[in-house]
Amino acid sequence: MSEHLLIAAGFGGQGVMLIGQILATAGMFDNKHTTWLPSYGPEMRGGTANCTVVVSDEPIASPITNTPNELIIMNIPSLIKFEKEIQSDGLMVINTSVVDRDTIRDDISIIKVDANAIAEKLGNLKVANMVVLGAYLQKTGAVTLEGVKKALEEKLTGSKAALVNLNIKAIEEGMKSVS
Repeated sequence: MSEHLLIAAGFGGQGVMLIGQILATAGMFDNKHTTWLPSYGPEMRGGTANCTVVVSDEPIASPITNTPNELIIMNIPSLIKFEKEIQSDGLMVINTSVVDRDTIRDDISIIKVDANAIAEKLGNLKVANMVVLGAYLQKTGAVTLEGVKKALEEKLTGSKAALVNLNIKAIEEGMKSVS
């Protein structure tokens, strides 16, 4: 059985909720069982935000996990808050553009991605979240790139529809950044 218990965390405005929504929606397109549960700090933009995403081949017992096996970390407060919770042998994807310190954990796999720099090269800093998502997908294969593309088309509508291709490019660049 394949089960991904992910917490994606960062400042409000860094797009961690969109990471979760895209993963959960892509999981549905991939015919997997998925849940997405957002959690906001006291302030929205600028405050801390995180979401829990479960993607599984089997029915999901709970949308909540206190011990994820995967973390996406977009800022230092999120690293401090969640690094102790991740399971041994888990995976942590860190945006090193913002997180300039190492984790205290030596029993997990760590992927470091200079997501802001990659996003800047693409011309839009706001896609740093998709760069990190791409690195996560390359390492885990939690959902398919095809599922993610469909999820982006479903989530980015109206005036945001013009950003679908940029987001896909950011994901692809994030995937390439993982060796």
